[in-house]
Amino acid sequence: MLAYMQVLLYNRRMKIGIFYNRDQAERSVAESLADFVRRAGHNAQIMSEPDEVSGIDRLIALGGDGTMLRMAKRASALAIPIVGVNFGRLGFLTEFEREEAQSAVSLVLDENCARLERSMLEVELNSKKYECLNELALLHPVAPGKENKVVTISVTIDGSHAGEFIADGLIVATPTGSTAYSLSAGGSIMTPDCAAFLLTPVCAFSMRSRPIAYSDKSELGFSLPQGALVLYGDGVYLGEAGASDNLIVRKSSRSATFLTRGISEYFRRLTQKIS
Repeated sequence: MLAYMQVLLYNRRMKIGIFYNRDQAERSVAESLADFVRRAGHNAQIMSEPDEVSGIDRLIALGGDGTMLRMAKRASALAIPIVGVNFGRLGFLTEFEREEAQSAVSLVLDENCARLERSMLEVELNSKKYECLNELALLHPVAPGKENKVVTISVTIDGSHAGEFIADGLIVATPTGSTAYSLSAGGSIMTPDCAAFLLTPVCAFSMRSRPIAYSDKSELGFSLPQGALVLYGDGVYLGEAGASDNLIVRKSSRSATFLTRGISEYFRRLTQKIS
């Protein structure tokens, strides 16, 4: 390890950001990694608020999958590559477990390490735009005094009618999100490099309503029911939409860059953590 770090001293001087989720990781862990970065001849910045992420070359995120989703979207807006260390539960989006934290520093300081570009969704609701790394979920609202009925959502792909889903809702998932909510709803697993997105109904009323994989170059349009649906992007409430609203989903011009030890790590996590 020391010999490897000495070689890194001859690389260009980088500034490494170390973000820690205060609810999951101790600041002392971030400080230890920052010291490791500095001893290798580079600069380090410790942060615990997403807005602090700027002016860095690469980012290490200490937390769980929720932390990775938030920080990867923030990093993608600034074209900053990211790698995660799992301090949460599943940690499917993280590259390292907490006992491997120092290995994350070795990876980010290697300018030739492998990169994995993860595509994102751009959701446009009445001209307001949102970015999603995992999925957009359209769900019928559940509240006291309201009937619990399935909803009918018609979908067009590039203007052509692609299907009518009668279900509790509908998920539009990226390859990254294919192992999240979509998988729980019966969707297929896609590797991160797939050039496709996935339409997955939630508790479909008819067995004919099956998940649909479609090209990520296509644009989705929706015909929504009269009663408003609740929209969530990566689990975050975005608003409500109904028959009078204009909802469009397309591939974002941005992508999230994950630093990785190799594609084999994805399959290792897939077999170990999703069973």
